[in-house]
Amino acid sequence: MKITAKELRQKWLDFYKSKGHVDIGAVSLIGDGTTGVMFNVAGMQPLMPYLLGKPHPAGKRLCNVQGCMRTVDIDSVGDPSHFTFFEMMGNWSLGDYFKKEKTAWTFEILTDVFGLDKDKLCTTVFEGNDSAPRDDETAQLLISLGIKPEHVFYLPKEDNWWELEGTVGTPCGPDNEWFYPLDADKENPVFPDDYVEIGNDVYMQYKKLEQGYTPLENKNVDTGFGFDRMLLFLNGLHDAYKTDLFTEVIAELERASGKKYDDGGDAQRAMRIITDHTRTTVMLIGDKTGVLPSNTGAGYILRRIMRRAIRYCRQLDISSDVLQNVAKIYIEKVYDEAYPLLIEKEEYILDEIKKESDRFETMLVTGMKEFEKCVTGLARKNEFMAKSNSSYVPETVIGGKAAFRLYDTYGFPLELTEELAAEKGLTVDKVGFDEAFKEHQEKSRVLNKGEAKGGLESHSEMAVKYHTATHLLNAALKAVLSPDCNQKGSNITDERMRFDFNFERAMTPEEIKAVEDLVNQKIKEDIPVVYKEMTLEEARAEHFVGVFDSKYGEVVKTYSIGEFSKEMCGGPHVERTGVLGHFKIQKEQSSSAGVRRIKAILE
Repeated sequence: MKITAKELRQKWLDFYKSKGHVDIGAVSLIGDGTTGVMFNVAGMQPLMPYLLGKPHPAGKRLCNVQGCMRTVDIDSVGDPSHFTFFEMMGNWSLGDYFKKEKTAWTFEILTDVFGLDKDKLCTTVFEGNDSAPRDDETAQLLISLGIKPEHVFYLPKEDNWWELEGTVGTPCGPDNEWFYPLDADKENPVFPDDYVEIGNDVYMQYKKLEQGYTPLENKNVDTGFGFDRMLLFLNGLHDAYKTDLFTEVIAELERASGKKYDDGGDAQRAMRIITDHTRTTVMLIGDKTGVLPSNTGAGYILRRIMRRAIRYCRQLDISSDVLQNVAKIYIEKVYDEAYPLLIEKEEYILDEIKKESDRFETMLVTGMKEFEKCVTGLARKNEFMAKSNSSYVPETVIGGKAAFRLYDTYGFPLELTEELAAEKGLTVDKVGFDEAFKEHQEKSRVLNKGEAKGGLESHSEMAVKYHTATHLLNAALKAVLSPDCNQKGSNITDERMRFDFNFERAMTPEEIKAVEDLVNQKIKEDIPVVYKEMTLEEARAEHFVGVFDSKYGEVVKTYSIGEFSKEMCGGPHVERTGVLGHFKIQKEQSSSAGVRRIKAILE
């Protein structure tokens, strides 16, 4: 059967609603912290508290189509089947129905609703072990429904058992996985060679003990079927990027590049990467939590994905402006009904994509030149050594310090440098990169922890004045630019101060003047600088800023300059702001990706 993505989504939800389920909708892509992973990687993950016994407000029968994200195999994106963002069609019983109903409903939706050939369906069930018996109940139910007995396979725990590793007292149990031939037209497909998994039903019927399992009083069912994969099967396709989730996007990339997707090769791979990564970008920025590109956490993953897409735009010889056009297709045509929040946030999503694209395009030009210098330097070294030593083995590794420089100065994630190196037949010294990174962190820690007294190179009277001025500058940046601006580092001598802070663009001349004027106003007010020790909890309650949060102990030193500046800091400081003189910003420039640097003097 031929079916669109929107039709498949509706058929799944309508079917389970007809069986008394409530559509609970999709939740955030970002994990809530209860399962220890950054993103929701499976449809059941957000429901974990309810599978563990908490009553769900919507009842005992639930269904949805849930967005998920996995980046563990990001390097495989570019082939016909891998994605970073994908969706799972799910339904759940929380202590309600069990195997008899679930096997019948899965069989019904696969054969009657989706039209799969029951004679080609294969399933696997748990073969049993010393701790839990063989799942003959599920096997017999499947055969009674019409599955060929020879198409029911018993497999061991690693294949057909679900549990939370490392836990005790949690539900667990056997699962029933469903398979269908990759080529549905093949006359006599052979399992498992010709088959791929399309989904599974987990039967949580046991409680996990220190040793073994015990039957649960309230049994749960957890069903998960891949939305993107099912769409592929139902349309008789072998390339997941040929479904209507992507056809308009691919057409836009063909139009922009003048290249054809079906010609294959590097252009096809680049189109797949851009297509997938832009979809994930839209979903993360447009998520309920609103992830933005940054150098940490989920923001770092987003930045890596976006920059990978931008680089492959260059491989297609097209501007990264095309990413905004691709994003609009996803927002307005593909996911407008399933994710209405994307429509509400469209302008915001497109703006953030443009900002990151512009930022990285600028860095990419200079960064690529630096990368080519590394490659050329290695080639020259190999050529020179080979002339003087016939047994010399050419080096094929880009040094860790060079890779770190690309990261620190030009914003190249290590993964990008590794990709570029692989294209040249080279590798990267990851150990050396990690060592350079740790050395950089240690230097920052020393400066920031107060071991160098807040970035001071000396404890002279002038250096102490400059250090106090950093507090005023930090507060002024928050007031003029954004409350989210925070100090990222500083270096102070008797002659000047250098101050790094997070901000995504260059300051305008008007903003620079406004910051200068505000600092000088506070100097003119001759405000007392008040020192007080308190607990970390008290400091936070009184809204003191912890610029480098991880360094603080139970008792912290705080310095307040009226209500204008309140910081936890190791000191030292002047007693009143009036002694500082006149504050003048000499230069504002980029320090690294997403970090700006101000150089200033006190006159």
